[in-house]
Amino acid sequence: MVRTLSVVGALILAISVAAAPLRASETYKMQVNPLDYQTLTPSDPAGAIKSARELIAAGQMNDAIRHLQTYVLQHPYEISPRRFLGDLYVRVGQLDRAESEYQAILRFAPGDKETHNRLGTVYAVRDQVNDAIAQFSAALPGTDSVNDLVALHQRRGDLQSYKNEMDRIAAEYPVDPAIQGEMGQIYNALNQPYLASVYFKRALDSDPQDLTSLNGLGLAYMNLHDYPNSISEFKSCIAVDSVAYQCENNLGAAELESGNYVAAKTALDRAYQLAPERGETFVNYGYLADANNDWHSAVTDYARAIAIWPYIKEAYIDLGIAYEDHKLYALAQEALVKGLASVPDDGRLHFLLGRAYEMQGDKADALTQFKLAASGSDPTAVRIGQEHFAALSAGSDTNPQ
Repeated sequence: MVRTLSVVGALILAISVAAAPLRASETYKMQVNPLDYQTLTPSDPAGAIKSARELIAAGQMNDAIRHLQTYVLQHPYEISPRRFLGDLYVRVGQLDRAESEYQAILRFAPGDKETHNRLGTVYAVRDQVNDAIAQFSAALPGTDSVNDLVALHQRRGDLQSYKNEMDRIAAEYPVDPAIQGEMGQIYNALNQPYLASVYFKRALDSDPQDLTSLNGLGLAYMNLHDYPNSISEFKSCIAVDSVAYQCENNLGAAELESGNYVAAKTALDRAYQLAPERGETFVNYGYLADANNDWHSAVTDYARAIAIWPYIKEAYIDLGIAYEDHKLYALAQEALVKGLASVPDDGRLHFLLGRAYEMQGDKADALTQFKLAASGSDPTAVRIGQEHFAALSAGSDTNPQ
């Protein structure tokens, strides 16, 4: 199995909570905070987030949280800093505090879609499926809740009903860019990139500057291995919004797939500067280190991605592959078991864990994991899971893929 890059589905990663770049319109202006007149800290939401990110980049997450706690106490009605504080609470595992911050925002700004998206993430991590679906649905259109909704409806067992309803709405509103873009995201999530590209192109016919569709079309091209067009779409997204983290990170991933490592490093460095709190960048840094035969640095980057966001499956996959490539099967097993505890039912993780068990002589557990890989939704994991299950059941050996 080959290593995987970490890409961002649209404005926010599915099951992720990184803060979007600040927009002036995100500052809530309808209520006056009396503390503004009693504090030495002036209102500066963009500056508050910038300072927090600088602390994170310096490895001072706790200081970043304390900085934002103070700012939010003094400016409780500014949405972006408070939402970002909630995001950081999630990243350090304090889900209750994150939920409190998001709910506080929604009490005075009930229509804030990005906050509904974040609250949906908290519920999804807790496996509160119905609550998560409600929040992600409230975040649409305009945010990347679709990947999460696909995963959650699949978990709840009503994915086909959800897709049928979205097909009906998309047919009813053929020139609505938000709805057509949502259908594109659904097909990207279902590993059907050609159909995804059809809907993203329809959305862009109506709104050529729609970031979700520019980014989504770039991802669809990536999945079709059409890297030149993928790179072109991500660059178009950046031309529309120069601080679009998702497009910078995905541009770096596309350049990596193309073998353009210098260009990839440049794009990933820009992505890191935009959002040092995002784990996807470190997965891709690790991929780049692996491509340059520096597996020790790669392992460090994958581990850092996991430390930043423990639900990023690509980091566990690539870490497991790195360890298995160097015959460190016990370390691979440890990493993959942790991965499945955080990202359940991922076929690639099950397959790699099966290989780790097999190479340590544990045939029974290996067969269990290969069977789980073969029963999932990832077509590559299904195929190799079936192959390895059959070969190991027959008593023959197989080579890692």
